[in-house]
Amino acid sequence: MRRRSSVAILGVAGICILVAVAAVLFAVPKQPETADSGITVAIPDNPPALPATEAQEAEHTFAVPSPEPQEEAPAPEETAAPEPAVPEKLQIADEIRLKLNDPTLRKGSHADDVAALEKFYAQYNGPALWVTSTGLSPEAQAILREIAKADEWGLDASAFVVPPPQFKPEGAEDQAATEVAIDFAILKYARDARGGGVDPSAVSKVFVQTPPVRDPETVLTEIAASATPDAYLRDLHPKHEQFERLHQALLKAQASGAKPEDIKRLVVNMQRWRWMPETLGASYVWLNIPEFMVHVIKDGKTVESEKAVVGASNSPTPVLSADLKSIVFNPERTVPLSVIRQDVLPALKKGRSWFGGSDTSVLERYQLTVKYKGKPIDPDKIDWDKANLANLTFVQAPGPTNILGKVQFLYPNPRNVYMHDTILPAQLGHAVGQQEPSVANPDKIAGLLLADDKGWNKAKVDKLIADGKTVEVKIDKPIPVHMTYFTAVVDDQGQVKTFDDVYKLDKLDMRDDAAAASPPVAGSAPIPSRKPINGSLAATAQ
Repeated sequence: MRRRSSVAILGVAGICILVAVAAVLFAVPKQPETADSGITVAIPDNPPALPATEAQEAEHTFAVPSPEPQEEAPAPEETAAPEPAVPEKLQIADEIRLKLNDPTLRKGSHADDVAALEKFYAQYNGPALWVTSTGLSPEAQAILREIAKADEWGLDASAFVVPPPQFKPEGAEDQAATEVAIDFAILKYARDARGGGVDPSAVSKVFVQTPPVRDPETVLTEIAASATPDAYLRDLHPKHEQFERLHQALLKAQASGAKPEDIKRLVVNMQRWRWMPETLGASYVWLNIPEFMVHVIKDGKTVESEKAVVGASNSPTPVLSADLKSIVFNPERTVPLSVIRQDVLPALKKGRSWFGGSDTSVLERYQLTVKYKGKPIDPDKIDWDKANLANLTFVQAPGPTNILGKVQFLYPNPRNVYMHDTILPAQLGHAVGQQEPSVANPDKIAGLLLADDKGWNKAKVDKLIADGKTVEVKIDKPIPVHMTYFTAVVDDQGQVKTFDDVYKLDKLDMRDDAAAASPPVAGSAPIPSRKPINGSLAATAQ
């Protein structure tokens, strides 16, 4: 009986324990998830008291594994940019000397430039000047960029055969050819900048000028040693103030899309400045033919200006520069044989006197003395039908019919053309007669020049003229005389002023060039010709 009671008691106790455990489990609140490595659900710290053994059996810990952390992919390693190749100097002097004989590279080059390059490289054994192992040197690239801007200076950029600045020649032969091509371009630019690209006399026989081209050997030596070869090229252009003013006017005209004939007029006059001497002189006499004016310039300022007469288009006054060596007061005139044949000889042959022989009154009328080997001879004893005029000299005495007037300025030149006084003031401002120019008020000009040269006053000059005798006064310090042909000048306000193209040397008719460049536009109006504007060249020219 007791045994059955014990078993029953144990069974009831077991059931009670199970019920208690279940109650505890269902009463535990659920913990929130955390960001720990796992989620832990635990029995509270203060459950209902239980026997130690039962409490140990009732404690349960559940670990919910979190997703395995993914390892970050390693960042790709940055690839270092390759170091730029270090330019190496090229020892290709032999190849360059060979390439100088290439007719393709020499084509169109001036003979003096070819000779200068041959001489330069015959003595030069250093590295190439313009080409390196990695391409063109920085100096070469600067040169090519400057040459590309040649149009801005009134030159033709397309006339220079050069590679692009980033060109990379391969192999010694190609490198040598590139070096030579750049050399020729440099020398051509230097020549063109100084007006040597065009022979003035080939443009017209009016131009008796030699462009001041810099020696090509000097150019090669100087530019090879220059740290700024592009600036060296720019420095070759003329330094005259009027040239720079025309240059600025050209840049504005190009930027504004000016008419082709206006641009060409600027370019043509810039070219004529290239033919001028590098320096005009501290003091000088300036005749500008299209302007019909003579100016006396001292220290860059005009101190006297007078109207002039120039030769007609069939006997044009030449363009040249020469030094004034003397001034002649009351000059005798050695009459050109062409004038004698045309105006005097027919009268000598046809005019017969009542007493036989020739009528020489024409000689008396013009106060002409006939000389043979420098000595006067009797004209009545000459058979003018058979006379060889080349052996005779006809000299006109000073006087009212002497075309030289009261003053003559002698500046020896290849054409033997000298400026003098005028006895026909109505002709001032016109192109008439012979090629010798004449000027108004030459006594004022002579007075200014002799005041500087000898310290004379004007009264002394006036006395020499009044005496009527022929007197030649030597100049101690030669004064340049420039006879020029500028049809465009730029004044102090930057305005372009033009003069009539009296000898038709500008050739500004652009119709042929324009037609070749683009077809005509239907209904377009013809380009009107520009009217000349009065202005002074010498007032702004330096």
